[in-house]
Amino acid sequence: MARKFTPKVLTANDLMEGDVIYLAADGSWVRDHAQAEFIEDETIAEMRMLVAQGQPEIAVGPYLADAKMGENGPEPTHFREAFRTRGPSNYFHGKQAETASQ
Repeated sequence: MARKFTPKVLTANDLMEGDVIYLAADGSWVRDHAQAEFIEDETIAEMRMLVAQGQPEIAVGPYLADAKMGENGPEPTHFREAFRTRGPSNYFHGKQAETASQ
């Protein structure tokens, strides 16, 4: 028996910068998980995956990640995805540095 589909967001890495990116409902790529399209339908998820796979000049390694709807938009449900939302962990830069200065 097939598993029931659970809500997802589509994520990948930006080819040029390496940042984590998410596919938004309008087809653009965003860097904020909360701005990602919250996908509740398996057919739509498969279609979005085809879109992402057709953009190798932008997105590397696209995949569907489990998500839940939160107060401000989609939120990760797995620690790996929560970790990815915080940016690179090898040294203080990118999203981490921006957050610290706010």
